[in-house]
Amino acid sequence: MKQLLITGANRGIGLEFTQQYLSNGWRVYATYRNNPGTDLEALACDQLTLLPLDVAEDDGILALQQTLSGIDLDLIINNAGAFGPTATDQALGTVSRKIWLDVLNINTVAPLMLAQALHKNLVSKRGTFAVLSSRLGSIAENGADNNGLYIYRSSKSAVNQVVKCLSIDLKAQGITVVALHPGWVRTDMGGPSASIDTQTSVNGLRHVLGSISLEDSGRFINYDGNAIAW
Repeated sequence: MKQLLITGANRGIGLEFTQQYLSNGWRVYATYRNNPGTDLEALACDQLTLLPLDVAEDDGILALQQTLSGIDLDLIINNAGAFGPTATDQALGTVSRKIWLDVLNINTVAPLMLAQALHKNLVSKRGTFAVLSSRLGSIAENGADNNGLYIYRSSKSAVNQVVKCLSIDLKAQGITVVALHPGWVRTDMGGPSASIDTQTSVNGLRHVLGSISLEDSGRFINYDGNAIAW
């Protein structure tokens, strides 16, 4: 049976990932920060293990590492993330240092801490470490209509560099590392006006994850399989 760890599984894209992988016969280790919530708890079955985790806390990542010691994983999806304040509070002249650092801690630092702690769980199955990024982190695509978003954009640009570095460091161990853009998705973060639902996003992302190989390590990939410029 294939095995997956996903962070931030209690809602939105993470919840949909959990549901779809369970439906496809995977064993899923699903983390949540404060409370698993009724939607995640409703998926309870022998294939699902729920684990508390605040990705911004080293003690939590260490506890997760100890819990998963000796467990071989096919896939780790770093899904947990934060948008930060409203767009108005991410414009030039409104950015708060503390809030910016908080978002960087969750979106940029935490994925590396997770990879440091758990990459050995991927070695025997030559697995994949995937980070949910955003095309808003693409420097090439940042044009005149960028609406600021200094905090969120910079955190995703930075995690893309983390992904690229990991892809180089872990290639010799057979581990594939990719940054994924889920699309503009109707979630609490994406809002009700977003262009696609969670089912469409996760269907696409699962197809991408099921079709990539070590040669794809270090790529930035859209949910439809197309490459995104860094």
